[in-house]
Amino acid sequence: MPADEVLTMGRIGVDLYPEQIGVSLRAVQTFAKFLGGSPANVAVAAARYGRRSAIISRTGDDPFGAFIHDALRGFGVDDRCVTPVPTLPTPVTFCEIFPPDDFPLYFYRYPKAPDLEIYEAELDLDAIASADIFWITGTGLSEEPSRSATLAALRARGRRGSTVFDLDYRPMFWSSRDEARHWYQQALPYVTVAVGNLDEAETAVGVREPRQATDALHAAGVELAVVKQGPAGVLASRAGPGGTQQVQVPPVPITVVNGLGAGDAFGGALCHSLLSGWDLETSMRFCNAAGAIVASRLSCADAMPTGDEVEALLKEATGA
Repeated sequence: MPADEVLTMGRIGVDLYPEQIGVSLRAVQTFAKFLGGSPANVAVAAARYGRRSAIISRTGDDPFGAFIHDALRGFGVDDRCVTPVPTLPTPVTFCEIFPPDDFPLYFYRYPKAPDLEIYEAELDLDAIASADIFWITGTGLSEEPSRSATLAALRARGRRGSTVFDLDYRPMFWSSRDEARHWYQQALPYVTVAVGNLDEAETAVGVREPRQATDALHAAGVELAVVKQGPAGVLASRAGPGGTQQVQVPPVPITVVNGLGAGDAFGGALCHSLLSGWDLETSMRFCNAAGAIVASRLSCADAMPTGDEVEALLKEATGA
Protein backbone atom coordinates (compact mmCIF):
# COMPACT_ATOMS: atom_id res chain seq x y z
CA MET A 1 0.00 0.00 0.00
CA PRO A 2 1.45 3.42 -0.94
CA ALA A 3 2.03 5.91 1.87
CA ASP A 4 -0.73 8.35 2.69
CA GLU A 5 -0.34 11.79 1.19
CA VAL A 6 -2.37 13.29 4.04
CA LEU A 7 -2.79 11.59 7.43
CA THR A 8 -4.77 13.45 10.08
CA MET A 9 -5.30 12.57 13.74
CA GLY A 10 -7.94 13.52 16.28
CA ARG A 11 -11.47 14.79 16.62
CA ILE A 12 -14.30 13.08 14.76
CA GLY A 13 -18.05 12.93 15.23
CA VAL A 14 -21.45 13.68 13.80
CA ASP A 15 -22.62 17.23 13.04
CA LEU A 16 -26.34 17.91 13.35
CA TYR A 17 -26.92 21.26 11.69
CA PRO A 18 -30.27 23.08 11.70
CA GLU A 19 -32.13 23.40 8.45
CA GLN A 20 -33.72 26.61 9.74
CA ILE A 21 -31.21 29.46 9.56
CA GLY A 22 -31.28 32.48 11.84
CA VAL A 23 -33.22 30.91 14.72
CA SER A 24 -32.22 29.47 18.08
CA LEU A 25 -31.98 25.71 18.58
CA ARG A 26 -35.00 26.19 20.81
CA ALA A 27 -37.09 26.88 17.71
CA VAL A 28 -35.35 24.62 15.16
CA GLN A 29 -37.62 21.90 13.79
CA THR A 30 -35.30 19.77 11.63
CA PHE A 31 -31.60 18.95 11.35
CA ALA A 32 -29.31 17.53 8.68
CA LYS A 33 -26.67 14.94 9.62
CA PHE A 34 -23.07 15.21 8.45
CA LEU A 35 -19.61 13.84 9.17
CA GLY A 36 -17.81 16.27 11.48
CA GLY A 37 -14.63 16.99 13.41
CA SER A 38 -11.81 19.15 12.11
CA PRO A 39 -9.27 16.38 11.28
CA ALA A 40 -12.00 14.41 9.51
CA ASN A 41 -13.02 17.46 7.50
CA VAL A 42 -9.41 18.18 6.50
CA ALA A 43 -8.96 14.57 5.35
CA VAL A 44 -12.15 14.83 3.28
CA ALA A 45 -11.07 18.15 1.81
CA ALA A 46 -7.73 16.67 0.75
CA ALA A 47 -9.48 13.68 -0.81
CA ARG A 48 -11.61 16.08 -2.89
CA TYR A 49 -8.39 17.12 -4.63
CA GLY A 50 -7.54 13.50 -5.40
CA ARG A 51 -5.11 13.08 -2.52
CA ARG A 52 -4.68 9.76 -0.68
CA SER A 53 -5.95 10.67 2.76
CA ALA A 54 -6.57 8.82 6.01
CA ILE A 55 -7.44 9.62 9.62
CA ILE A 56 -6.46 8.22 13.01
CA SER A 57 -9.39 8.49 15.40
CA ARG A 58 -11.97 6.58 17.45
CA THR A 59 -15.77 6.46 17.58
CA GLY A 60 -18.40 4.83 19.70
CA ASP A 61 -19.52 1.31 18.85
CA ASP A 62 -22.95 2.55 17.82
CA PRO A 63 -24.97 3.54 14.73
CA PHE A 64 -23.39 7.01 14.61
CA GLY A 65 -19.97 5.34 14.62
CA ALA A 66 -21.05 3.15 11.72
CA PHE A 67 -22.28 6.26 9.90
CA ILE A 68 -18.83 7.84 10.31
CA HIS A 69 -17.17 4.84 8.65
CA ASP A 70 -19.70 4.93 5.81
CA ALA A 71 -19.15 8.66 5.33
CA LEU A 72 -15.34 8.42 5.35
CA ARG A 73 -15.37 5.62 2.79
CA GLY A 74 -17.87 7.51 0.67
CA PHE A 75 -15.52 10.48 0.58
CA GLY A 76 -12.54 8.28 -0.29
CA VAL A 77 -10.83 8.65 3.11
CA ASP A 78 -9.06 5.56 4.50
CA ASP A 79 -10.71 4.57 7.81
CA ARG A 80 -8.38 1.69 8.73
CA CYS A 81 -7.12 3.59 11.82
CA VAL A 82 -10.60 4.55 13.10
CA THR A 83 -11.49 2.10 15.87
CA PRO A 84 -14.45 1.76 18.27
CA VAL A 85 -14.57 2.43 22.02
CA PRO A 86 -17.43 0.21 23.21
CA THR A 87 -18.01 2.13 26.46
CA LEU A 88 -18.38 5.62 24.98
CA PRO A 89 -20.95 7.18 22.60
CA THR A 90 -19.97 8.75 19.31
CA PRO A 91 -19.88 12.55 19.84
CA VAL A 92 -22.58 14.76 18.40
CA THR A 93 -22.21 18.49 17.73
CA PHE A 94 -25.04 20.98 17.20
CA CYS A 95 -24.71 24.53 15.97
CA GLU A 96 -26.85 27.60 15.54
CA ILE A 97 -26.57 29.54 12.30
CA PHE A 98 -26.75 33.32 12.42
CA PRO A 99 -24.98 34.61 9.29
CA PRO A 100 -22.64 36.24 8.58
CA ASP A 101 -20.46 35.68 11.66
CA ASP A 102 -22.28 34.06 14.59
CA PHE A 103 -22.26 30.24 14.70
CA PRO A 104 -22.45 28.97 18.30
CA LEU A 105 -21.34 25.36 18.75
CA TYR A 106 -22.67 22.86 21.27
CA PHE A 107 -20.40 19.83 21.75
CA TYR A 108 -21.90 16.65 23.23
CA ARG A 109 -18.73 14.73 24.09
CA TYR A 110 -19.80 13.13 27.36
CA PRO A 111 -18.63 11.44 29.53
CA LYS A 112 -15.60 11.60 27.23
CA ALA A 113 -15.10 11.64 23.49
CA PRO A 114 -13.77 8.38 22.00
CA ASP A 115 -11.27 10.37 19.93
CA LEU A 116 -9.51 11.28 23.18
CA GLU A 117 -9.03 7.55 23.88
CA ILE A 118 -6.24 7.16 21.31
CA TYR A 119 -3.33 5.28 22.90
CA GLU A 120 0.33 5.44 21.93
CA ALA A 121 0.58 1.63 21.82
CA GLU A 122 -2.12 1.48 19.14
CA LEU A 123 -0.51 3.95 16.74
CA ASP A 124 0.82 2.87 13.35
CA LEU A 125 4.09 4.77 13.73
CA ASP A 126 5.35 3.62 10.32
CA ALA A 127 2.30 5.18 8.63
CA ILE A 128 2.77 8.37 10.64
CA ALA A 129 6.45 8.59 9.72
CA SER A 130 5.91 7.86 6.02
CA ALA A 131 2.94 10.12 5.25
CA ASP A 132 3.77 13.15 3.11
CA ILE A 133 1.71 15.33 5.45
CA PHE A 134 0.83 14.53 9.07
CA TRP A 135 -1.83 16.78 10.65
CA ILE A 136 -2.59 17.13 14.38
CA THR A 137 -4.85 19.50 16.32
CA GLY A 138 -4.84 21.31 19.63
CA THR A 139 -7.83 19.31 20.81
CA GLY A 140 -5.75 16.14 20.69
CA LEU A 141 -3.51 17.62 23.39
CA SER A 142 -6.35 18.48 25.76
CA GLU A 143 -6.66 15.12 27.59
CA GLU A 144 -4.92 11.83 28.20
CA PRO A 145 -4.27 9.37 26.66
CA SER A 146 -4.67 11.35 23.43
CA ARG A 147 -2.12 13.93 24.60
CA SER A 148 0.65 11.38 25.09
CA ALA A 149 -0.29 9.61 21.87
CA THR A 150 -0.15 12.86 19.90
CA LEU A 151 3.26 13.79 21.30
CA ALA A 152 4.54 10.25 20.67
CA ALA A 153 3.32 10.48 17.07
CA LEU A 154 5.17 13.77 16.63
CA ARG A 155 8.38 12.31 18.06
CA ALA A 156 8.10 9.30 15.75
CA ARG A 157 7.46 11.62 12.84
CA GLY A 158 10.70 13.51 13.49
CA ARG A 159 9.67 16.56 11.42
CA ARG A 160 9.60 14.50 8.23
CA GLY A 161 7.77 15.95 5.25
CA SER A 162 5.19 18.52 6.33
CA THR A 163 4.11 18.09 9.95
CA VAL A 164 1.15 20.41 10.52
CA PHE A 165 -0.20 21.69 13.84
CA ASP A 166 -3.77 23.00 13.52
CA LEU A 167 -3.78 25.24 16.61
CA ASP A 168 -7.54 24.62 16.98
CA TYR A 169 -8.11 26.14 20.45
CA ARG A 170 -11.54 25.24 21.86
CA PRO A 171 -11.83 26.82 25.35
CA MET A 172 -14.47 24.33 26.48
CA PHE A 173 -11.95 21.50 26.19
CA TRP A 174 -9.38 23.11 28.51
CA SER A 175 -9.25 24.31 32.12
CA SER A 176 -7.49 27.50 30.98
CA ARG A 177 -5.65 29.10 28.08
CA ASP A 178 -2.43 28.79 30.10
CA GLU A 179 -2.86 25.01 30.30
CA ALA A 180 -3.39 24.84 26.55
CA ARG A 181 -0.34 27.03 25.92
CA HIS A 182 1.82 24.74 28.07
CA TRP A 183 0.96 21.69 25.97
CA TYR A 184 1.07 23.60 22.69
CA GLN A 185 4.63 24.56 23.56
CA GLN A 186 5.48 20.87 23.97
CA ALA A 187 4.25 20.13 20.45
CA LEU A 188 5.64 23.11 18.52
CA PRO A 189 9.29 21.94 18.31
CA TYR A 190 8.13 18.86 16.37
CA VAL A 191 6.07 20.63 13.69
CA THR A 192 7.06 22.36 10.47
CA VAL A 193 3.74 24.12 9.76
CA ALA A 194 1.35 25.86 12.17
CA VAL A 195 -2.02 27.28 11.16
CA GLY A 196 -4.65 29.07 13.22
CA ASN A 197 -6.64 32.25 13.75
CA LEU A 198 -5.58 35.19 15.91
CA ASP A 199 -7.00 33.72 19.11
CA GLU A 200 -5.34 30.36 18.47
CA ALA A 201 -2.01 32.02 17.70
CA GLU A 202 -2.22 33.88 21.00
CA THR A 203 -2.91 30.59 22.76
CA ALA A 204 0.15 29.02 21.17
CA VAL A 205 2.74 31.75 21.62
CA GLY A 206 1.21 34.41 23.89
CA VAL A 207 1.00 37.23 21.33
CA ARG A 208 -1.91 38.27 19.15
CA GLU A 209 -0.41 40.73 16.66
CA PRO A 210 -0.06 38.66 13.45
CA ARG A 211 3.56 39.39 12.55
CA GLN A 212 4.71 39.04 16.13
CA ALA A 213 2.84 35.73 16.27
CA THR A 214 4.53 34.39 13.13
CA ASP A 215 7.93 35.51 14.48
CA ALA A 216 7.24 33.65 17.73
CA LEU A 217 6.15 30.54 15.86
CA HIS A 218 9.35 30.65 13.80
CA ALA A 219 11.36 31.00 17.01
CA ALA A 220 9.66 27.83 18.27
CA GLY A 221 10.89 25.94 15.19
CA VAL A 222 7.93 26.32 12.81
CA GLU A 223 8.98 26.83 9.19
CA LEU A 224 5.61 27.94 7.76
CA ALA A 225 3.30 29.96 10.02
CA VAL A 226 -0.21 30.82 8.79
CA VAL A 227 -2.37 33.25 10.76
CA LYS A 228 -5.98 33.71 9.65
CA GLN A 229 -7.37 37.17 10.40
CA GLY A 230 -11.00 37.03 9.29
CA PRO A 231 -11.93 40.10 7.23
CA ALA A 232 -8.24 41.14 7.15
CA GLY A 233 -7.36 37.98 5.21
CA VAL A 234 -4.49 35.63 5.95
CA LEU A 235 -0.83 36.21 6.75
CA ALA A 236 1.60 33.45 5.77
CA SER A 237 5.25 33.54 6.76
CA ARG A 238 7.90 31.05 5.66
CA ALA A 239 11.33 31.01 7.29
CA GLY A 240 14.25 29.58 5.36
CA PRO A 241 18.01 29.81 4.87
CA GLY A 242 17.59 32.87 2.66
CA GLY A 243 15.43 34.76 5.16
CA THR A 244 11.72 35.04 5.85
CA GLN A 245 9.09 35.43 3.13
CA GLN A 246 5.70 36.87 4.06
CA VAL A 247 2.50 37.34 2.08
CA GLN A 248 -0.79 38.91 3.12
CA VAL A 249 -3.77 37.76 1.03
CA PRO A 250 -7.28 39.26 1.30
CA PRO A 251 -10.38 37.08 1.68
CA VAL A 252 -12.54 36.12 -1.28
CA PRO A 253 -15.92 37.91 -1.11
CA ILE A 254 -18.77 35.46 -0.56
CA THR A 255 -22.28 35.34 0.87
CA VAL A 256 -21.82 33.45 4.13
CA VAL A 257 -24.27 30.69 5.10
CA ASN A 258 -22.25 28.80 7.72
CA GLY A 259 -18.67 29.76 8.51
CA LEU A 260 -17.85 26.70 10.62
CA GLY A 261 -16.26 24.59 7.90
CA ALA A 262 -14.22 27.32 6.25
CA GLY A 263 -11.11 26.72 8.36
CA ASP A 264 -11.11 23.01 7.59
CA ALA A 265 -11.55 23.71 3.88
CA PHE A 266 -8.58 26.07 4.17
CA GLY A 267 -6.64 23.25 5.84
CA GLY A 268 -7.39 20.68 3.16
CA ALA A 269 -6.44 23.20 0.49
CA LEU A 270 -3.23 23.95 2.38
CA CYS A 271 -2.34 20.25 2.28
CA HIS A 272 -3.02 20.16 -1.46
CA SER A 273 -0.92 23.27 -2.07
CA LEU A 274 2.00 21.92 -0.01
CA LEU A 275 1.93 18.66 -1.95
CA SER A 276 1.73 20.61 -5.22
CA GLY A 277 4.79 22.73 -4.36
CA TRP A 278 3.06 26.03 -5.10
CA ASP A 279 4.50 29.39 -4.14
CA LEU A 280 3.18 31.02 -0.98
CA GLU A 281 0.84 33.57 -2.55
CA THR A 282 -0.74 31.06 -4.95
CA SER A 283 -1.26 28.68 -2.04
CA MET A 284 -2.93 31.25 0.20
CA ARG A 285 -5.24 32.49 -2.55
CA PHE A 286 -6.31 28.91 -3.26
CA CYS A 287 -6.84 28.23 0.46
CA ASN A 288 -8.90 31.40 0.93
CA ALA A 289 -11.11 30.52 -2.04
CA ALA A 290 -11.68 26.97 -0.74
CA GLY A 291 -12.69 28.36 2.64
CA ALA A 292 -15.04 30.87 1.05
CA ILE A 293 -16.85 28.15 -0.91
CA VAL A 294 -17.54 26.11 2.22
CA ALA A 295 -18.64 29.22 4.13
CA SER A 296 -21.30 29.69 1.44
CA ARG A 297 -22.73 26.21 2.13
CA LEU A 298 -24.53 24.61 5.09
CA SER A 299 -22.36 21.59 5.88
CA CYS A 300 -18.65 21.04 6.45
CA ALA A 301 -17.37 17.70 5.10
CA ASP A 302 -20.07 17.42 2.42
CA ALA A 303 -19.37 20.99 1.31
CA MET A 304 -15.67 20.58 0.57
CA PRO A 305 -14.96 21.79 -2.98
CA THR A 306 -13.11 20.22 -5.88
CA GLY A 307 -10.10 21.86 -7.45
CA ASP A 308 -12.18 22.97 -10.43
CA GLU A 309 -14.67 24.72 -8.14
CA VAL A 310 -11.89 26.59 -6.35
CA GLU A 311 -10.25 27.66 -9.62
CA ALA A 312 -13.62 28.84 -10.97
CA LEU A 313 -14.18 31.04 -7.91
CA LEU A 314 -10.68 32.47 -8.18
CA LYS A 315 -11.28 33.39 -11.82
CA GLU A 316 -14.62 34.95 -10.92
CA ALA A 317 -13.06 36.93 -8.07
CA THR A 318 -10.24 38.29 -10.23
CA GLY A 319 -12.36 38.82 -13.34
CA ALA A 320 -10.03 36.56 -15.32
